[in-house]
Amino acid sequence: MMPSPIDIGVRGRVDRHGRLVAADAALLALQTGNGAGIGDALVMPGLARLALLAHRTAARIERPIIMANGAKAVHAIARLVPDRDGVEISFAEWIEQPVTVPEIAVNVYAQLTPSPIRWACDVRLRLVMVDGPAPLIGDASQWMGQSLSRLFHLEPNVHGRFPLLDALADQIGFDDQNVQAMTPGGGSVAMRLAAQPMFDGDHLTGFVGDAAARVAAASAHATTPRADDAALTGALGTIDPRRFALRVDGAMRRPIGRIIANAETIAGQLDGPIRADYARYAQDIALAGRHLMDLVDDLADLQILERSDFTVASEPVDLAEVARRAAGLLSLKARERGMSITVPDSDEAAPVTAEFRRVLQILLNLIGNAIRYAPEGSQIWLCVGDDADAFWLTVADQGAGIAIDDQERLFEKFERLGRSDSGGSGLGLYISRKLARAMGGDITLDSAPGQGARFTLRLPR
Repeated sequence: MMPSPIDIGVRGRVDRHGRLVAADAALLALQTGNGAGIGDALVMPGLARLALLAHRTAARIERPIIMANGAKAVHAIARLVPDRDGVEISFAEWIEQPVTVPEIAVNVYAQLTPSPIRWACDVRLRLVMVDGPAPLIGDASQWMGQSLSRLFHLEPNVHGRFPLLDALADQIGFDDQNVQAMTPGGGSVAMRLAAQPMFDGDHLTGFVGDAAARVAAASAHATTPRADDAALTGALGTIDPRRFALRVDGAMRRPIGRIIANAETIAGQLDGPIRADYARYAQDIALAGRHLMDLVDDLADLQILERSDFTVASEPVDLAEVARRAAGLLSLKARERGMSITVPDSDEAAPVTAEFRRVLQILLNLIGNAIRYAPEGSQIWLCVGDDADAFWLTVADQGAGIAIDDQERLFEKFERLGRSDSGGSGLGLYISRKLARAMGGDITLDSAPGQGARFTLRLPR
């Protein structure tokens, strides 16, 4: 079960040069755990990049982020507000998890060197932790945020496959990735990587593992076909759709993530000024990339939801507070369309039993749809209420409305009511209703042409 978020209002500040000039204890612990301190450049690469982007574009940024040092990984929502002298940073949903290194199979690693390299990476295969002998890795801090392949040059196995990439697609561990580890003197050492996946709920967040000297005991292992390769195909050679979907999901995330990151770097002019029309092209590319990533996320959620063993957590959740947070995360997108969102008052509460992350996912979808399809300059209202058995939250907009005959169709898989725009996959409402019902609630729609739409999420007390 996921650790509970720490509501401690973690804050920090960086100056215009990207140096951390103030930090609460929790953020400072990450900075010092990676070998830096106050007055030094941020050594959490994802956060440093967002701070630079916020300062260069003079725009507020709110995004989920993963940070780590050798002892723990942190999942949080980072909020970055730039001003003339730097960027104010605050975090919501700060969740800490210990980073553990998996035990390595004795039969494969019987002759390991006494001090193997320990490492961890995120889902984009960027290193977030490296620890090992100085003759092998030099200064560990130089690898933070670098691609894993910069330190470990991957080698294919006898089948021409890369076990690490297969494991990324399948969201499983691996112990048979041959690499050449690059040493400080410019040489290389033949090593083998082994790792276990790290998850945030159902979502893969990266890998944590070891690199050790390649030994003869392991060489035979590399020539043995992977057991899950055989499981991928049935007796008649047909592909198992669930495992195929996992591989497609993993194969798409990495290149799409790279497209988005590079496009945002160009649009933010992080490497120097460019022509304004080129910056707009890059923004369009990043927007299209995020749309594709949303589609991949929806397909991954669909695959998880339709498994027979799918379950949700049961924990106390304040529906009104989640609504306020969801509106805050989407406030920038609403302002871009000249829209305003009215949220429940700060003293309103709606205590329900549900899973926080899934409730937030549902509300982000409902509010996001209202922003996408209601007219520019219009209003969105979030209202809470209750009855004997449940609390409910309604998302109401001033859009064109939905005909009665179309209202149930809207909750079907891939249904977009004939829309030809690129606004969504047609899976969001289907997934949201499935999640609501899995938590003992439901989503209903009240609408009519010309009267806007009112989507109501009900959850048990």
